[in-house]
Amino acid sequence: MGRSGERSPRRPGGPHVRHRQDADRSRRGADAGRPASALRSALSGRSVAGQVFVMNVVIVLLLVVAAAVALVLQVRHDSQVEARNRSVSVASTFANSPGILEALRSPDPTAVLQPRAEAVRKATGVDFVVVTNPEGIRYTHPKPDRIGKKFVGNIAPALAGKTVTEEIEGTIGPLVQAIVPVKAPGGKVVGLVSAGITTENVGGVADRQLPLVLSAAAVGLALATGGTALVSRRLLRQTHGLGPNEMTRMYEHHDAVLHSVREGVLIVGGEGRLLLANDEARRLLTLPPDAEGRHVGALGLPSDLAELLASGQAATDEVHLVKNRLLAINLRPTDVRGGPAGSVATLRDSTELRALSGRAETARERLDILYAAGVGIGTSLDVTRTAEELGELAVPRFADYVTVDLFDTVLAGGQPDSLTPLRRTARSGVSEEVPLYPVGRQIRYVDSSPQGRSLRTGRAVLEPRLGEAPGWQAQDYERSAQVVESGVHSLITVPLRAGSLVLGVVSFWRSVKPEPFDEDELALGEELVARAAVSIDNARRYTREHSMAVTLQRSLLPRRLPDQNALDVAYRYLPAQAGVGGDWFDVLPLSGARVALVVGDVVGHGLHAAATMGRLRTAVHNFTALDLPPDELLGLLDELVGRIDQDEAADDSTAPVTGATCLYAIYDPVAGSCVMARAGHPPPALIRPDGTVEFPEVPAGPPLGLGGLPFETTELRLAEGSRLVLYTDGLVEDRLHDIDVGLEQLRRALETAGETPEETCRTVLDARLPDRPGDDIALLVARTRTLGPDQVAEWDVPNDPAAVGEVRSQVTRRLGEWGLDDLVFTTELILSELVTNAIRYGGETVHVRVVRDRSLICEVFDSSSTSPHLRYAAMTDEGGRGLFLVAQLAERWGTRYTPAGKVIWAEQPVP
Repeated sequence: MGRSGERSPRRPGGPHVRHRQDADRSRRGADAGRPASALRSALSGRSVAGQVFVMNVVIVLLLVVAAAVALVLQVRHDSQVEARNRSVSVASTFANSPGILEALRSPDPTAVLQPRAEAVRKATGVDFVVVTNPEGIRYTHPKPDRIGKKFVGNIAPALAGKTVTEEIEGTIGPLVQAIVPVKAPGGKVVGLVSAGITTENVGGVADRQLPLVLSAAAVGLALATGGTALVSRRLLRQTHGLGPNEMTRMYEHHDAVLHSVREGVLIVGGEGRLLLANDEARRLLTLPPDAEGRHVGALGLPSDLAELLASGQAATDEVHLVKNRLLAINLRPTDVRGGPAGSVATLRDSTELRALSGRAETARERLDILYAAGVGIGTSLDVTRTAEELGELAVPRFADYVTVDLFDTVLAGGQPDSLTPLRRTARSGVSEEVPLYPVGRQIRYVDSSPQGRSLRTGRAVLEPRLGEAPGWQAQDYERSAQVVESGVHSLITVPLRAGSLVLGVVSFWRSVKPEPFDEDELALGEELVARAAVSIDNARRYTREHSMAVTLQRSLLPRRLPDQNALDVAYRYLPAQAGVGGDWFDVLPLSGARVALVVGDVVGHGLHAAATMGRLRTAVHNFTALDLPPDELLGLLDELVGRIDQDEAADDSTAPVTGATCLYAIYDPVAGSCVMARAGHPPPALIRPDGTVEFPEVPAGPPLGLGGLPFETTELRLAEGSRLVLYTDGLVEDRLHDIDVGLEQLRRALETAGETPEETCRTVLDARLPDRPGDDIALLVARTRTLGPDQVAEWDVPNDPAAVGEVRSQVTRRLGEWGLDDLVFTTELILSELVTNAIRYGGETVHVRVVRDRSLICEVFDSSSTSPHLRYAAMTDEGGRGLFLVAQLAERWGTRYTPAGKVIWAEQPVP
């Protein structure tokens, strides 16, 4: 454009320079508030705006004058038409009025008709109403001196029976009159009636309307002139003061430049229609000749390009493929600074960048694959699943088939062993028709095969043409031929390396894409496998640790429940998906046919949690041997956990045991009672014999290891057939619900459970077990039994050594009733020693109880808290051999303390 301006002969600087100068002057004039100067410039006539202004003013003036003349003529014409119509109407009405014939035949028609004619004239606004005889002699006239004289006008047509209108020079001046005949009943004309309006009155109407017409014309001319001035001012700004020749030259230059540039230019309107396209744009887009004016979506352009052009949004160097051309497109909206709606697009042919773009696209796809591998491989700690994820990722984005072969020891979590065979762990492909080894097949690769070379050297191997690879065919000639026949033609094998360990080999097979694998794809395959190898090795290590933790945990949990008659017990233990944890349970027989139930939980998972659980379970076993109440046992367990934490506090690699919980309950089948205490553990559930479910109020107590706070016990009376349900928090807690919700769901499940402990366990787990447990679940259900009076015998013994004989007699009788005559001698001896010691050393109150259960239990209660000790008596000692005899005769014996004293008991097996 600048060069076109330099060739202009009229003003130096060219149209663009003048364009900017005039535009600046116009903006300065507008900013200074001087519209008169802009108007004078428009009126000068030198510019297009001035010429348009003058032409518009002349046209408007001519139109106003023509309109005024036409209006005056029309008014006069309408007035004459109105005069004719009114004259005819008045004359006709008067001629046909009642009594007109009688008046004409009367001796003095003037006397009758003159008043009537004057009344009509005044009422209708005409200038005269004249009645004549057939000879034209007036009977009436507004001026009486004209009565009796000859009527002025052509009466011949009226005498013939016709109505006549005419313009004449009458006695009262120029006028428009109508002549209507008055006919007798036989049709004979007996008179004439004429009504008329003078020319002076007709012209007066037009003269009165002329000032209004001229005023309206003046106002219209002023408004038109002002509007034309505003339009010219706007045109002046748009044309920047250029004259017609200059504008013609400028647009010629613009058009020449527009069609000579090597970039395509498109102007699209706001509605998406193509307004302009230069020659280069037509060539690049192959536009039809009638493209301008059509919607861009109807020009046969690619859909993405058409959407971009119609959107009107800004775009910078967007590359689109249009008929084998790569076009870089820039799009800018035209309404940013108040311009018209639409957009301008420039197109640049960048086909030479196509190869580079293709390589960039390939690089982008490979980066996408690697990114997907980073987030999609290793989502689980399962070796097989991780291998499957590698295959699912690579097919079909990188290869058409992928096989993953791992050593058997790797699948089990062990170290890879090159002497062991590999196992086909995963296989993915676009179809199942290719006869590759199936999943689960054990494979031993020959050294000449690509897989064998990868395993031996630890490097990837590329076989671009499988049909020409004899080393690969040597693995299995028949199957190799079938694989090639199915269309597989290229192979990449990559060893799965994790540090110095080779875990297996991955094979990438190509069949659909005709091009063989190349070196770049070999590098991509190595990168994919390297990322997968890390995840597979992590899964292998986890599998090993998980197996070790499971083995340890199963060795620490009870293998079978002990024999006892107080409770029918069923249990379930389910480890979490994330790994084994620290949940545990136990059923421990106690003296006096009692049974202890224990459920505990060590927070966390893994080996440390399992080992800690084993330590706590062993401690509970040892403390149970002391026959302690639940609150005292939990107190000792709390101290133990605290000491463990203190010992491990100095070792940073060992986690403390904080978070361990426990519930300990002792059931007595003789009394039908259950005493329990809990340390931060969920409360037990109780199913009454009638099926009602409740959660007994057992004081929670702090978790184990906190120390400083005592534990409290609760005693429950349980009817025979009641079911006590103990569990860990994994059954009632999760991340989505509060424990109250879990307890309510557990209640509903227990209400529908069967009567046996096994049915109860099954119902609870069916209702509450999640698909992927996040925590261990331990469940223990115990249904109570009671020992009736026929299985228990009790006696109060006086504080007198002579009472020992009576005790022996009563016990002998009761054993006879029970059919235990074989135990009479040993039982008498055991009770004699225990009762004698109680009378001698135990205090004033002595009570004896014999219980027949799985064994015969003899118990001696006294009020002393001093426990006897087993010892060897010297040869010279007179006593000290009683407990020794008891220990020799009984299967088990011991001492337990009560709030009122102690109990010494002994058990004998029942034959």
